[in-house]
Amino acid sequence: MATLTTATETKMSPDEKPERKPQRARVDDKFKIFCATANEALSQEVCDFLGLNRGQALVTRFADGEAYVQIQENVRGADVFVMQSTCRPVDDHLMELLLMLDALKRASARRITAVIPYYGYARQDRKDKPRVPISSKLVADLLTTAGADRALIVDLHTPQLQGFFNIPVDHLFASPVLVDYFKKLELPNLTVVSPDAGGVERARFFAKKIDAPLAIVDKRRVEMNVAEIMNVIGDVNGRTCLIIDDLIDTAGTLVKTASALMQNGAAEVYACCSHPVFSGPAVENIAKSCIKQVVVTNTIPLSEAARSEPKIKVLSIAGLIGRAIQSIHEETSVSKLFL
Repeated sequence: MATLTTATETKMSPDEKPERKPQRARVDDKFKIFCATANEALSQEVCDFLGLNRGQALVTRFADGEAYVQIQENVRGADVFVMQSTCRPVDDHLMELLLMLDALKRASARRITAVIPYYGYARQDRKDKPRVPISSKLVADLLTTAGADRALIVDLHTPQLQGFFNIPVDHLFASPVLVDYFKKLELPNLTVVSPDAGGVERARFFAKKIDAPLAIVDKRRVEMNVAEIMNVIGDVNGRTCLIIDDLIDTAGTLVKTASALMQNGAAEVYACCSHPVFSGPAVENIAKSCIKQVVVTNTIPLSEAARSEPKIKVLSIAGLIGRAIQSIHEETSVSKLFL
């Protein structure tokens, strides 16, 4: 029985190993997992969880920055999964993913699943101003054209984005990992807080899982990456507040939300998100804020500054992604992971 070989590209060092013990997948020479360079540490954790080695691939660049991809093993008739987050530098990582999908399609893979822990361009999902693109739809079309037969994505900015794809989409939620962590903390008088109206469904699901009340912060976004906090809807006086969001970019909105909660009498403020984008002054903003702890997952690799910040805690979702990949390969239910 053939085994997979390790990818040749080694752009970043491995991060923490998944907390759960690895389980053996139904390994055969037609089940392969490849990755590009965006988050090799997470890809390796997923392969370790499934008892596989990463597929052999070369991902490099010409002197002018042009990406080059070569699949270095036979994939004819194989069920192939390609892991790549479209994180910073977003366009470089997106192009690597597109080229790898195209290479696998032309190498006659039977089925190609794009596994995207963080789906970039998700915030550009509508025409909110005249003469702007709907970038989320464009990227979805590019993935399909490049050769993806289905997609596995973690915590889309809005669930409706699944409708932008003309291929099946399995939408994973990081909430089981985050819920498990906060249940173990046993925070007193806990209230789950949505930082905006758009995140209420996500926060309500979280609140139900940990049996806590829900509050909402009404905000008005005045320009890109700048938000003005307006009102806190719900009782947070004397409560431990947990802010739930899908991503943290510059952390400006997060810090203002925490300040509004404290001004309304909150005892302590925690925060969590699936995607630690952490652009610009994000780590510094978090360090100087009143937030006690920010819990994130490893859908995006953290910078050295973020890893060394004591307020930031990273949880691995390798087990969750690994089980979803195994379910897709074995044609079993993915939704059972959230029951």
